[in-house]
Amino acid sequence: MQRCSAKKSKNDVLQSIKAIVLRSGDCNNACPFIMINRHIFRTDDGVDRTFTFVLVSSLFFLWGFCNGMIDVMDKHFQEELKLTLSQSAWVQFAHYLGYFLMAMPAGWLAQRLGYRGGIIAGLLGVAVGGFWFIPATQIAQFWAFLLGVCLIAAGLTFLETVANPYTTVLGPKEYGATRINLAQACNGVGWILGPLAGAMFFYGTDAQGKSTGAEQLWIPYVAVAVVVLVLALIFFRADVPDLAGREETVAATDSAVAASGGAGVGRGVSQLLIWLNLGVLSVSTGMIVMAVCAVFDPDETHGIYFFSGATLLTLAGTAAVLSGKLKSLDGKSIWMHPHFSAATIAQFFYVAAQSGIFAYFINYMTSQAPVTISNQLASTLASVGFGCFLAGRVIGAGLLRKYAAHRVLLVFAVANIVACSLVFLKLGWVSLVSVFVSYLFMSIMFPTIFALGIFGLGERAKDASAYIVMAIMGGAIMPKLMGHIADTSDISRGFIVPLLCFVVVAAYAALWPRLSGCQSMLGVDTGKAH
Repeated sequence: MQRCSAKKSKNDVLQSIKAIVLRSGDCNNACPFIMINRHIFRTDDGVDRTFTFVLVSSLFFLWGFCNGMIDVMDKHFQEELKLTLSQSAWVQFAHYLGYFLMAMPAGWLAQRLGYRGGIIAGLLGVAVGGFWFIPATQIAQFWAFLLGVCLIAAGLTFLETVANPYTTVLGPKEYGATRINLAQACNGVGWILGPLAGAMFFYGTDAQGKSTGAEQLWIPYVAVAVVVLVLALIFFRADVPDLAGREETVAATDSAVAASGGAGVGRGVSQLLIWLNLGVLSVSTGMIVMAVCAVFDPDETHGIYFFSGATLLTLAGTAAVLSGKLKSLDGKSIWMHPHFSAATIAQFFYVAAQSGIFAYFINYMTSQAPVTISNQLASTLASVGFGCFLAGRVIGAGLLRKYAAHRVLLVFAVANIVACSLVFLKLGWVSLVSVFVSYLFMSIMFPTIFALGIFGLGERAKDASAYIVMAIMGGAIMPKLMGHIADTSDISRGFIVPLLCFVVVAAYAALWPRLSGCQSMLGVDTGKAH
């Protein structure tokens, strides 16, 4: 096996340290209390793009804020619409479905509309979703709220597709990682503030102590819609050039891995992983069919039949179409690189675990904590959880600069297995603290799996990236199972679902050297986190 490194040299790190001075002392996770060398925003034509960068950074805050509100919404619907925990998980389904459906179209349209056009299209999409909550509140049906969630997620997909790469070209190439991490700091702040806004409007009460959540649900979303319309106007008038990044050459070590086609394992393992991916795709299709049926028939017993039928039909159809083609695949196909095809599976289960823990955080705090905690206080504690998540990203960034990425991922995955086990065992304060520990150790998983999955693929990494992003569909599916277990037992027992998901992530981390044919990978950029 060879020892490999990511495309981030020691000189890049030193340049990043010179560019920013952090009170926290960490260059990969910037916070508002920083001094910035404006040179990192100066493009090759000599123009200072600081203002453009600030505008783009506001988008990172926006989708962090929207995601933070989504994760405290389930408990509101459970109480207002008398839903079970499993039924309320349709919120996460609608959210991740928006990402899943728009991932490929957003990339295609962004290439044709350019950076400015892609950003404005995304902002208008978020505005449509935000304003939809006004009639949704009047309709007062679950499907109406879910449509709004899905529309906002579709708009956010555009923003993420455009904003992430755009930050990397708003100045010298060597400071690309610094800029994206500065922008991601705004995303982290949004995640923390989102639940606070949700607590204020979703779980507010009047002078008589009566819940006002049903009447006020639309307020934060309409506020977001107004803000994004203002931002769209600013982006339309502002100087947002379509800058092109310079082409990178593939390092020799990467090329060797790219040509190997997973030399560390047999062809049978590669094809097995492909079939597992097809299974995941079939389950995702089945869930989409089940969601459509739920709009017309709320009895989920019938929905399970549709889910099973659609899953089996999709699997049988893809097997019939692809069985012959799979035999002819060679190392030129990204799917014959087992470290990539296994990464899509690992990412599916990671996002599934993350979504479930985030979605049922309030349920856990209000029903399993050793002391009485209200919905509003639990929403505030969710912000503390996201603070732990951001702290974990800071810690993880430092570790990833010093240690092999797959080993750091393995340690974090095992830590989460332990944390979820402690929650499952219902140990009072120990279990409650373990929930926050889980937030801490989930922090670096998405970008690390992402980086390990596309490692060594060269130009094919662009196609591979889209598939790994689509794997977030796991966040739409597993919360349903976690909610079902919680309905039949309690939410502590439901943590068996994320526990098993983290086992899959740990297995991927442990097997990565053999799957990739590479001993280790250093220098993962945690800025590209979901």
